[in-house]
Amino acid sequence: DALRKVILDRFDMSLGQGLGKQSDRIFRIGHLGHFNDLTLCGTLAGVEMGLAAAGVPHRSGGLQAAMEYLTRAPERAGQ
Repeated sequence: DALRKVILDRFDMSLGQGLGKQSDRIFRIGHLGHFNDLTLCGTLAGVEMGLAAAGVPHRSGGLQAAMEYLTRAPERAGQ
């Protein structure tokens, strides 16, 4: 779809196609190997930038919310 193509072309990040009845409305994020907090932030940034570049209406702030959550590391210990 158009969003996944924009993200791949502009940011070299490949998103998976959605599955089932909503396959045209969703995408999947997958990874191979190690995936840490910084990798997650980069992925979320790519998605937010891609949504904006593709002209998809959305609320920004997902990356910021994730960063705020992830920086509370002591509270997350053992999770």
